Amino acid sequence: MSPDVVIAIDLGGTALKCALVGADGTVRHAERHPTGAQRGPDAVVSTVLEVAEALAGKAGAEGLRPCAAGVVVPGVVDQVGGVAVWSANVGFRDVPLRRLVADRLALPAALGHDVRAGGLAEARLGAGRDAGHVLFVAIGTGIAAAYTVDGRTLAGAHGAAGEIGHIVVRPDGPDCGCGARGCLEAVASAAAVARRYAALTGLEGTTAAEVAGLAAAGDPVAGTVWRDAVDALADGLLTGLALYDPEVVVVGGGLAEAGGTLLDPLRSALRDRLTFHREPRLVPAALGDEAGCLGAALLALEAGACG
Repeated sequence: MSPDVVIAIDLGGTALKCALVGADGTVRHAERHPTGAQRGPDAVVSTVLEVAEALAGKAGAEGLRPCAAGVVVPGVVDQVGGVAVWSANVGFRDVPLRRLVADRLALPAALGHDVRAGGLAEARLGAGRDAGHVLFVAIGTGIAAAYTVDGRTLAGAHGAAGEIGHIVVRPDGPDCGCGARGCLEAVASAAAVARRYAALTGLEGTTAAEVAGLAAAGDPVAGTVWRDAVDALADGLLTGLALYDPEVVVVGGGLAEAGGTLLDPLRSALRDRLTFHREPRLVPAALGDEAGCLGAALLALEAGACG
């Protein structure tokens, strides 16, 4: 009997990360494709369906049996209804992606949110696998979170749970893309760090990772930008602790690649703010940019009749 695999796709603004994943969580095959978001949402949907179909074909050619598919996308997702409600990154609005994938492949399918899927994977397979209450915080171009309890991540009543990036931490801070002012995402995301450094120095094109390196090397402007971002992150996480009371906070996303340059001062700043809260373990994500794809696989395994 052919071994079962699920088709897993993590749709991002620039790339589709795809895999065939076994029922035990082992990645049997992985590949990447450009999203091509500039072509419009219909073209992106076509690409997702074509890639999913090609992966099903590859599974069959290698003696594997595809038993389900999982797709995760950014933005607001109706996971129960299987609809990508809205995503600025890829232009989706009310796309019934779960049904489209299921019809194309004639397989059970699941649709989820990319950060919640990444949080699910980190909680079950990654840095939070030994804890029952895990808060996963992804800090990249934006900031979002997922809270997982005993291996289950909740989406909220309207598919928008975990938007920790839109906690207002600096009421007099910069405008946020959501329409508010001073949101955590507008102050402390990788994009925000790069913008502020450019505004203070006039040096366009410096990445957040480069700002972190400059700060570690003693550059005074980079040091100020980095400290301010860390302080804002600590304020945002403190609110997260008050809301969720996690055992472990797993920090992922591009900014987390700064490692100890981020986590050491963030851990200290968070500790300084604690009153009655129990201090959680603050740890780096373990699965890297595979987390979303592995989360998509976990959703697919729950949706399909896989052995």
